[in-house]
Amino acid sequence: MGALNLLIDAVWGSARLRWGIVTSVDSPALPRLLVAGPDLLGLGLIGLVATRDPRPAVLVLAAAMVGCLLVRRRWVLGLLGVLWVTFLAVTPSAVWFAFPLYFLLLRALPIRLATGAVALTAATAVAGFGWHQHALSIGTVIGPPIGAVVAVAVVVLHREGERRRVLTEGLAAAERAAGVLAERERLAREVHDTLAQSLSSIHLLLSAAQKGDTATHVAAAKAAAGQALAEARRFVRDQNPPALDGGSLPDALRAACVATAAASGLAVRCDTTGHEVDLPDTHQLALLRVAQSALGNVVNHAGATEVRVTLSYQDTEVTLDVVDNGVGITTGPGFGLATMRARARALAGDLVVESDPGRGTAIAVTLPVVTA
Repeated sequence: MGALNLLIDAVWGSARLRWGIVTSVDSPALPRLLVAGPDLLGLGLIGLVATRDPRPAVLVLAAAMVGCLLVRRRWVLGLLGVLWVTFLAVTPSAVWFAFPLYFLLLRALPIRLATGAVALTAATAVAGFGWHQHALSIGTVIGPPIGAVVAVAVVVLHREGERRRVLTEGLAAAERAAGVLAERERLAREVHDTLAQSLSSIHLLLSAAQKGDTATHVAAAKAAAGQALAEARRFVRDQNPPALDGGSLPDALRAACVATAAASGLAVRCDTTGHEVDLPDTHQLALLRVAQSALGNVVNHAGATEVRVTLSYQDTEVTLDVVDNGVGITTGPGFGLATMRARARALAGDLVVESDPGRGTAIAVTLPVVTA
């Protein structure tokens, strides 16, 4: 009986190996025969112990080998079942073959069909043992069903673990992709609102320099290039823009308006109303970037002669208005407006655009007041 228990332990160990419970062995990387080897050895030895005759054991071993090699084919499972029932009719020791057969069924069949087949196998094992012994004991009645429940539980838990692992990996991959996309959009917003606007100003200044007053426009272009360089360095270091270093948001807005007027020749007015609130850096940066992007749109697309920028502090919110007298928005909203709206929504704010062809455009961004 000790030898038989040892053999059952060997078969159970093989099942653990196949289903990945033993984490020190990477079973998918092993050849199929190597994984099936302990089962085959256990089956052959069980037959040898049960019959005291090597010939049936060899036959069972050969049949089990063929079955394990072709276990994905359902007719082979049927053949193994017939061999097992035949063996069970000869000796009650064949009951022990039910346990590795559980795992073969669960490995080869869909879980619902396999569960039914395992239940039928357990019932057959109990009936076969009772037929030989002409009586049933508690051990013979509950042994095969308990083994069946354990086998089904092991396989179900393993498959659920695999499903969760795949799901977790998929979620992690989706989060990485979302993070990459969010970072790409952030970089695009920063480049559009800083370097692109500075390059546009430099282009306008150099174009104006070709028409006259070269020294003044070249000096302004040089200043714009220096500002763009400072913005690029700030961007690399992930710091606040130079305009906000040691200064307030109204000061930064006035500096942006002065630079726009110098580069484009527009009449740019900048006003501040209400009691100034010390906003967080994120809110100040968002409002400054919206103002820069809106001013860039006015210079490049509006055909305006004047633009007014107003920063309004209220009790619960702060609003930035940029109004021009240009041609209005004649085409669909571009990347600049989408960037402004994204900045506002990221801080629980809102962006409103009003435009009539030939009557100018008004852009208003509103953010909740959050003290720094």
